[in-house]
Amino acid sequence: MTTATTTLIPAGTWAVDPKHSTVEFQVKHMGIANVKGKFNEFAGTLEIGDDLATAKATGTVKVASVDTNEEQRDAHLRSADFFDAETHPELSFAATAIEPVDEETFRIAGDLTLHGITRPITLEAVVQGTDVDPWGNDRVGLEVVGQLKRSDYDMKFNQALGSGNMLVGDKVKLVLDISAVKQA
Repeated sequence: MTTATTTLIPAGTWAVDPKHSTVEFQVKHMGIANVKGKFNEFAGTLEIGDDLATAKATGTVKVASVDTNEEQRDAHLRSADFFDAETHPELSFAATAIEPVDEETFRIAGDLTLHGITRPITLEAVVQGTDVDPWGNDRVGLEVVGQLKRSDYDMKFNQALGSGNMLVGDKVKLVLDISAVKQA
């Protein structure tokens, strides 16, 4: 006997609204402070059926749109030392399983392709709520967090400091604040 698992997100196809969403990351700089950045060009879709077990989530990011509020660093991040935007212009995510943690939280397992390498990653999503906007569109808000290691994606640029710290941390925290609109 199987039991269907429902979610706070109504069934349907939901498209990420990039004007009301953010895809951000943070990484340790010199082992003492977090540098935060974001991507300005991205897209995503969430398909929810009557059972959460059949849900699908996908997303893409244009890596050349990286923005850390410092143009020289952004240019370095676009180079072969990091994202290699010319060779690998996009990163992508495709969910392989979505399971509930509690009434408003769910775990999303999937494959992240970054810098030409695909690895499994697990993200945690919290439903922030649903509502109808002033133009009659159904919306859902999600906060999605996760963590990856740069070295898992062959992003090994670094420099040892005299203190023993590294210039760039290996762990990268991901934070996505998503507003998605239900498609007709």
